[in-house]
Amino acid sequence: MTLRELEYLIALADHRHFGRAAEVCLVTQPTLSMQIRKLEEHLGAPLIERTPRSVMLTPFGQEAVERARRIMAEVQEMKAAALRSRNPEAGTLRLGIFPTLGPYLLPHVVPRIRERYPELETLLIEEKSDGLLARLRSGNLDAAILALPVNGDHLKTETLFAEQFLLAVPPSHALARRESIRLGEISGYDLMLLEEGHCLRDQALEVCRLSGASERASFRATSLETLRQMVGAEVGITLLPELATQHPISGNIRLLRFDGSAPSRRIGLCWRSGSAMGDFLKEIAALLRDVSQQLLVDTSGRIGV
Repeated sequence: MTLRELEYLIALADHRHFGRAAEVCLVTQPTLSMQIRKLEEHLGAPLIERTPRSVMLTPFGQEAVERARRIMAEVQEMKAAALRSRNPEAGTLRLGIFPTLGPYLLPHVVPRIRERYPELETLLIEEKSDGLLARLRSGNLDAAILALPVNGDHLKTETLFAEQFLLAVPPSHALARRESIRLGEISGYDLMLLEEGHCLRDQALEVCRLSGASERASFRATSLETLRQMVGAEVGITLLPELATQHPISGNIRLLRFDGSAPSRRIGLCWRSGSAMGDFLKEIAALLRDVSQQLLVDTSGRIGV
């Protein structure tokens, strides 16, 4: 059994097609097929079910793929450890972030990373939280910026910051003249929320549960920018996380802070507990924490506490 055979098996599991898997692995289709058969012979059990139109993993094949992913992740960790033993700040950092935070944090963070670590190559992936966690656990990401808490016994987490939610309303709304609002005062209102799959949707639904508000069932947005534009068009009201309000807000939107114990979300940097990059990622977490906290200070000063 070789690492190359495991690489072929993972590619076949990802693409479910011999031709596409061979292209990704930069080999011919007969070569990949032969290596998969060789791996099956070595293991003494079939890994895939071959049909004319598709490739299906056997139950043993599914288990083998998960083991192969873990093995390849460990190999990557070993390579990363060797590189960082020579130069801790060189190599590649594969960093993930979710869509309702990425546009508002990354433009401020990336220049600071480049300035602090000029030899570091940073590869950024923006994806919903479930996808980031899957990539992280399979070894396809080194770290991910996620909303906390994150379920995972094999993950390390460094808390970065907490940001409050603000209520966004159009100027014509009954609440628009207020400077702030108590959570219970949105009871009975319908809020526009994001579509399924966004962690912000779950957080906003929890705010609705605590306040007595409800979701506007007739509309679900795909992005925070869509929600912002819909408020500006006087379609409804919504919740926006604090960093999403750092850019100039249209005059068609009023932002209200919550008095008392304001609803908020916690953000952290997560990585595999066995990662060879653990110490370096703690440095990255410290940098992220400094940048984000300064952004929150600036945002609070602009909107008013």
